[in-house]
Amino acid sequence: MLKTSPAEQAATTERSSRSRPKILGAQTAAATLSAVISMGAYCVAMAVHGTYPFGSRSRAVNDLGNQFVPFHAHLWDLMHGNTSGDLVFNWGSGFGVPFLGDFFTYLMNPFSWLVGLFPRDQVEIPVFLVTVLSVGLAAFLMTVFLGRLRPGSPWLRGLLSVGYAVSAWMISDGFSDPMWMWGLAAFPMLGIASDWCLRGRHWILGTLLVFAAWAGNFYIAAMATIGMGLVLVVRLILEDTPVRERLTALVRAATMTATGLLLAAPVLTVGLKASKLSQPAPDATYKGPPGFADYVAHLLPGGLHGNAPQISVGLLPLLLVLAFPFVRRVPGKERIAWCVLLVLVALSYIWAPTILLWHGLAMPNGSPYRASIALTAMLVIVAWLALSRRPRPKELLYGAAVTAVVVAVSARSSYVSHGTWILTVGGGLLVLVLLVLLYRFRGQRPMRVALTGALACTVFLSTAYTVLSVTAIRDSSDWWQPKRTLDARSLAAHDAVKAHDKWPATRSDPGPHEFANNDPLLLGGQGGSYYSSYVPAKTAEALHGLGAGWYIQGRHTLSFTDPVGRAIMGIGSYLDWARNGRGFTQHSVDAPPVVTLRPGDVSASDSGAHDASVFARQERVLGTRVYDVPALTPAGGPTPTAGSNGDWHLPGNETGSKWTTFSARCTPGTQAYWYAPWYPGGIQAFDRNSSQQGSDNMTSNTLQLLGTVPASGKFTVALGVTSPQDIPQFPVGCLSRAKLKGAVDHLKATAPQKVTAGGHSIAATFPKGTTGTAVISTPATDGWQCSVDGGPSRAPGTLGGLMAVNLGNGGSRLSCSFQTPGLKPGLLASGLALVALLAVGVGGAVRTRTRSSRTPSPSSANGKH
Repeated sequence: MLKTSPAEQAATTERSSRSRPKILGAQTAAATLSAVISMGAYCVAMAVHGTYPFGSRSRAVNDLGNQFVPFHAHLWDLMHGNTSGDLVFNWGSGFGVPFLGDFFTYLMNPFSWLVGLFPRDQVEIPVFLVTVLSVGLAAFLMTVFLGRLRPGSPWLRGLLSVGYAVSAWMISDGFSDPMWMWGLAAFPMLGIASDWCLRGRHWILGTLLVFAAWAGNFYIAAMATIGMGLVLVVRLILEDTPVRERLTALVRAATMTATGLLLAAPVLTVGLKASKLSQPAPDATYKGPPGFADYVAHLLPGGLHGNAPQISVGLLPLLLVLAFPFVRRVPGKERIAWCVLLVLVALSYIWAPTILLWHGLAMPNGSPYRASIALTAMLVIVAWLALSRRPRPKELLYGAAVTAVVVAVSARSSYVSHGTWILTVGGGLLVLVLLVLLYRFRGQRPMRVALTGALACTVFLSTAYTVLSVTAIRDSSDWWQPKRTLDARSLAAHDAVKAHDKWPATRSDPGPHEFANNDPLLLGGQGGSYYSSYVPAKTAEALHGLGAGWYIQGRHTLSFTDPVGRAIMGIGSYLDWARNGRGFTQHSVDAPPVVTLRPGDVSASDSGAHDASVFARQERVLGTRVYDVPALTPAGGPTPTAGSNGDWHLPGNETGSKWTTFSARCTPGTQAYWYAPWYPGGIQAFDRNSSQQGSDNMTSNTLQLLGTVPASGKFTVALGVTSPQDIPQFPVGCLSRAKLKGAVDHLKATAPQKVTAGGHSIAATFPKGTTGTAVISTPATDGWQCSVDGGPSRAPGTLGGLMAVNLGNGGSRLSCSFQTPGLKPGLLASGLALVALLAVGVGGAVRTRTRSSRTPSPSSANGKH
């Protein structure tokens, strides 16, 4: 073997350095083209379909309308100082809830922060950009990562990356959750980091990529870490290097991942603690795997069906993946390893234990196949490993034959649509022809450029048509009808809420009707509605105990619909639907402040065990009796029976038969309210018919006004249910508005002299020597600390689940501040990781400087000075 002189080595290095910019320039251009095609195809499909911002049809469907548009509107308010809370606490939702967990989970996609550059009434534009720009970044990074797997045409791997960035997962699962879209970029980010581990380079940069992936959205990042971890294992198995070097690479990957996770620790510790303290989600069980035909059908583009993993990446990658086992230039060991990986991952999506593993040991409420994003990445990886070997026409025909088998098996699946046939037959044949021609003209650059351009056009058009086909199918379903978010009516509601906002004196509640599930974030003000994975259990329990409703087993709380509940929460203004159903009406009511005073130490005996009804609970918190609570007497229809706990058991009645009827007596002129949280059926009272849709314990009804008690004091309530039901022993309370006014006047007269509220604090000033219990109309969630006159800080007591602080022998200044549970240990872990990162960086710089000082220069090696 000939040895080269130092001068020759230097010349070679210099030539390599000159050619590197050209290579990097082509790779950057190809990655950029991939991003442009991905974003352009998606936008063209939206424009053709007439979807916002290219048309009048709203994109605000499902969680996109219920969560992400409102959360981004609130982020705009935070950026512009237009709201009462801050990143730590949200005074608007659920009458006051922690916010940092929501911010980390729903708003950490860096593209979300573009919202501050747009007017508030156009928040849906940056929300759209979150999706589009995430798609473009994912395509760009995947193009880069594929080039690290194997060399080859950057333009061809860029076209494959389009299939990953605009996969069926993105179109059908990810698009409505902008937070997940960062996960699209997380996969190639982690892939690039793992490649550096194999090459023994850039440990610090790789750690920062892990941090970026997890900080942007830890939910999908966990799936990306598992997925790219499996890819790394396969690459290590296939590496032709000593075992020791492969183990070293594995150790580098483990330490890189651990340090990156520690850097992102606040996101994780806050989110995990918030999840632990949240209202339990409804039990979700896996209903079993999809049929074989349905699963296989999801390899094809253009269809939509929720009973199998969404794994389609388009016809170009699919054809290459199915040809991969036949590509003879790929070593047999490599073909076996990658094919086994694809099959095992595909099977892991339909087996309950591995589904749990992919989703953080919790079965998702919704699609159990969210992790299918990992398989889309792996399919594109394998497609590139095939294409980079320049598969022969015969091998491509084998792939086409397998594709035909897939189509035949899938033909009867409900997933397959008209668009699927067009894309598979027409697009598939065109892709096959172009790939064959690329092989035939492999030595002729002009022809290859023309064919690559034709293939790029094919990918663009087929991707756009796939998005259009799936979107049209989805939008035809009632489930996917858009919410009313930032339209003219909701913007008018926002103005009305802001015009009456007197926080922290009283609350301006945008409820109880809904434009979206998070109206207080969308419209401003301070209401009870709140929809999040992090609804604190204490919030849900407190509001439910006082008569507010909920959905999704308390993961979506509602505001109060009765005057006593509004008085307790200090609601001075609220919106409600107009009777004609064409708009809203603004109601202003007399209300006590959000901080009030009760005599004695009521926080020491906050037990509702002896409260016989919701009316008694409300009176205990209000501090005054305002209801008549009559005993009900059966008066006709199917006879109810009394249960062991005193509740009434209704036997149910057949359609058209008499309803179970109760009679009751209250003070004439009072207003009769009905409360049966889980009741699903009809109600007849005071010549009015109404119905409720309760479901134990998924959907809880609010208090409902029945009517005004007549001069006789007697009235009846008839209940129509088709199946046996239980209702409370005392479901009716008759409210005296005069007594309620007296209670409100008393609370206002004894109120603090001044109430102030910061982003995550609240304070009240009383006359010197005031005794009793200060009650803050905010649920007492974990994290609150209160002090009196600068004394020691302690967690507040509770009254009906609201914050209550005993002023002791006499106090004048109450101060309460919220500290996010889980934040301190997260910051500590992050600080330790940062120290480790700096230590590695400094150590590496010292070693590099030492080596360079010991290595002679080329000129000195040749004896030149």
